[in-house]
Amino acid sequence: MTIPRRRRTLALWIVVLTLASAGCAPAPAAAPTSDPRTVDPVAPRAETPSAAPSVSSPTGRWRPAEGVAAIAGGLTAPWSVAALPDGALAVSERDSGVIRVLGTDGTVRELGRVEAVVSGGESGLHGLAVLEEGGRTWLYAYHGAPDDNRVVRGLVTSDGGDWALGEMETVFTGIPRANTHNGGRIAFGPDGLLYVATGDAQNVGAAQDPAELGGKILRLTAEGDPAPGNPFGTAVYSLGHRNVQGLAWTADGTMWASEFGQNTWDELNRIEAGGNYGWPDAEGRVGDARFVDPVAVWSTAEASPSGIAAVGETVFMTGLRGERLWAIDVSATAAAAAPVVVLDGYGRLRDVVADGNGGLWVLTNNTDGRGDPRDGDDLLLRVPLGRVD
Repeated sequence: MTIPRRRRTLALWIVVLTLASAGCAPAPAAAPTSDPRTVDPVAPRAETPSAAPSVSSPTGRWRPAEGVAAIAGGLTAPWSVAALPDGALAVSERDSGVIRVLGTDGTVRELGRVEAVVSGGESGLHGLAVLEEGGRTWLYAYHGAPDDNRVVRGLVTSDGGDWALGEMETVFTGIPRANTHNGGRIAFGPDGLLYVATGDAQNVGAAQDPAELGGKILRLTAEGDPAPGNPFGTAVYSLGHRNVQGLAWTADGTMWASEFGQNTWDELNRIEAGGNYGWPDAEGRVGDARFVDPVAVWSTAEASPSGIAAVGETVFMTGLRGERLWAIDVSATAAAAAPVVVLDGYGRLRDVVADGNGGLWVLTNNTDGRGDPRDGDDLLLRVPLGRVD
């Protein structure tokens, strides 16, 4: 269905941040800040409704509550945010290959740099994921390399909250890379396995070939081997994707993915093992038994979906071109997955992550070359969720 552009439901918060001068070279990267004295919210516009539209979850209905706050700013082309064990946050920056860490004390600094990152177009450093295993903490990253996209990992250690990133080791290689359609989201599922979203890398025929890695969702062990029980006996978990950039699981264990369409429909899909999602033979809902139809669709002019997060049985989805955050009730009792705009006014939105404490982290993406940067961009926002009974 086509979602009309709604009047902005939240006013843009004025942010005055001191930025370090930045050149074209990747080093040194611009220094972000999270000094709360530089974040000065203003009152919402008079026409802002008193209550944002509500969305459903198993424990009640939820809406963004008052108190949206910019907790970090001055980020450069940020792509992914992931939580470290003590509540610190790691943020990847696409073009520089830098991973930032926002400490629990509110400071932002460089955690490390993935030296092998090759950026250009949409390629670069993309998704992050954290695995705690055997008393150790691994930080995984998906990035463009000279000849492919790949997944790497490094040990992260903390000395009194002072995080450090060890040497990166290769986990999985050979994912096709191009100027666009590189996928890039990675996440550990409820089964403890690593899911990797890839794009078709401008080779549309690869998406329908189960022997190819492009246009797929992959499922791997933590060491990078194809997960036992995968439907094709390879790393491939699902196929027929154009460019997946969002992965999440609702409370019932169902897997969800957001996907860029080409000329007609962007999609939110319920992911099944071995499912074929149609690209390039189908886009949007087609009613063809060979393919799995999406649960929700948007016109490509209104969405360009990237990161997604799940709270209960509500999926939150960011939009780049659409510059909005949607909430989609995907519960079994929902009459239809009708997306509702719940955050607007911050420009392009790249990632959203549930913080586990009744809120969301939302990452803006106005400095990636396609946005309209404003003072302080790019931002990491915290969006509290309020229960509506």
